[in-house]
Amino acid sequence: MKDSMDSTAVGRALEPDFSNRKLIRPSLGRPDHARSEQMQERRERPMNGGGGAGKKTPPAEQTHAENFYYQKQMQAKTPMVFVLQDGEEIHGSIEWYDKTCLKITRSNGANLLIYKPSIKYIYKESEK
Repeated sequence: MKDSMDSTAVGRALEPDFSNRKLIRPSLGRPDHARSEQMQERRERPMNGGGGAGKKTPPAEQTHAENFYYQKQMQAKTPMVFVLQDGEEIHGSIEWYDKTCLKITRSNGANLLIYKPSIKYIYKESEK
């Protein structure tokens, strides 16, 4: 009887016991709320050119800094000096502007419409 018990114990030791192992299953069928939002965000984002990873999008072509400066000077009716490409100085304040030109109001002469490419630089009259 002693021999029969030893043979069964040896038989059990050779066979692996899989009954106590825990099965790990990914939860693919039930995504949580945050994960589904991330996936939705990824689908909505536009791809860059060739889809190259790490490529930055170029900065905006227009920063609106020029427009902000003109608006500020127009509202304050700041006396300005406009130096043209040929060196001529025009004194006046900005009445309005658009993409290509500025309208200058002058107290000692006629109002002028100046094309932006013809302006070398602009400064406030008080900053001389």
